[in-house]
Amino acid sequence: MEMPAPSAEVLSKKARIVARLSEALPDDAVIHEEHETRAYECDALTAYRCPPLAAVLPSSTAEVSAVLRICREEGVPVVPRGSGTSLAGGALPTADCVILGVARLNAVLEVDYDNRFIKVQSGRTNLSVTGAVEEQDFFYAPDPSSQLACAIAGNIAMNSGGAHCLKYGVTTNNLMSVTMVMMDGEVVEIGGAHLDAGGLDLLGLICGSEGQLGVVTEATLRILRKPEGARPVLIGYKSAEAAGACVADIIKAGVLPVAIEYMDRLCIEVTDKFSGAGYPDCEALLIVEVEGSEAEIDEQLGVILQIARGHDPVELREAKDADEAARIWLGRKSAFGAVGRINDYMCLDGTIPVSALPHVLKRIGEMSQEYGLAVGNVFHAGDGNMHPLILFDANKPGDLETCEAFGAEILKLCVEVGGCLTGEHGVGIEKRDLMYDQFSAEDLEVQMRVKDVFDPGWLLNPAKVFPLQASASRRDFAA
Repeated sequence: MEMPAPSAEVLSKKARIVARLSEALPDDAVIHEEHETRAYECDALTAYRCPPLAAVLPSSTAEVSAVLRICREEGVPVVPRGSGTSLAGGALPTADCVILGVARLNAVLEVDYDNRFIKVQSGRTNLSVTGAVEEQDFFYAPDPSSQLACAIAGNIAMNSGGAHCLKYGVTTNNLMSVTMVMMDGEVVEIGGAHLDAGGLDLLGLICGSEGQLGVVTEATLRILRKPEGARPVLIGYKSAEAAGACVADIIKAGVLPVAIEYMDRLCIEVTDKFSGAGYPDCEALLIVEVEGSEAEIDEQLGVILQIARGHDPVELREAKDADEAARIWLGRKSAFGAVGRINDYMCLDGTIPVSALPHVLKRIGEMSQEYGLAVGNVFHAGDGNMHPLILFDANKPGDLETCEAFGAEILKLCVEVGGCLTGEHGVGIEKRDLMYDQFSAEDLEVQMRVKDVFDPGWLLNPAKVFPLQASASRRDFAA
């Protein structure tokens, strides 16, 4: 079915907006031809696509301010975009919006090793932050699986974590300040490059707000000294329940590994074939890593291995050198890509109490049979941040809808056991209509009032986070 051609009024409005944006930005920073805007029609949640009205690529905070001021005057929605790696549709455009990409905002602005911080523009990739300081034996702790590509802007928007968040926390624990542009073009500074910055503590409100409140253009991030050493151990189990119980007992014992990662049989087999990591034949696999001096590592691993043996492991493998450590991590680091080579899949993101892992893993297995779709589990087990990968056939009618229904039931299960809908991927469009399963109408009303303060016209990242009917009526009221 062909889409109707845009009306003369729509084309006239687009021409006016593009002309104004072109006056404010360099020639190559405004993208508006249809074949060019298709590059921005989706993010990593590729099941949904919509070309935007236009896309802009500013290179400074001043240019971002100019874009937002123009869009507010024209009543045009703006969708901020980092690197487009969002798995929840966080950067999905609407047909009447302008995509504001921060890819050109990628400079390092300041490094202070004495006070342990780095200030960067928000389009800089996660891994390149560590790259800027590693020669001085420092690193930036949050390490999402997409860290090679994902931007700091997106990490802040979704409060991203990663394998090492068990010890070092997620983005909010490593974010010290931001420069943010409001929808009316005003530039504000929130936080500071030190503890207990003056003024209201709004930084926690900004981090995880999914581009609903403003556009972050600069960020001051905490950097840490690299540990003396690190060592992973691989633990294979006959059942998901045994692996889950082992994780719960490690946390209960008061040991703080830098990471505890989990993979089930489907992911073990696929990633091992892809990477040649040499994983054992088992139903569930844990990778537990500790760090510190050699004495600290030996002591921590001694406790962990004693706990692991109490759950009858199929295999225990402690890395003896850097090569063995790299092989243990190889499959886990390539899990999403390895599964993507064999099947379409939807990657979920829900968080549960660690004590609920055995029950939740068992129930997901039962639901997999009920829905007739295979699911691979690979996730940050230490903090209960789950990432089930539901396999489906995008070319089979009805399969996507079945996959979405299955995913919704998994996320509802996370909430039922005392967890929440998201750990680091955000709500985006994927979970917006599940928000009532976690929050009451009164809770959501308070959240929407916060957006009213920052973005009265509801122009920033429309149709995300809040249930569609609620956000649509809010925007109509604002207009």
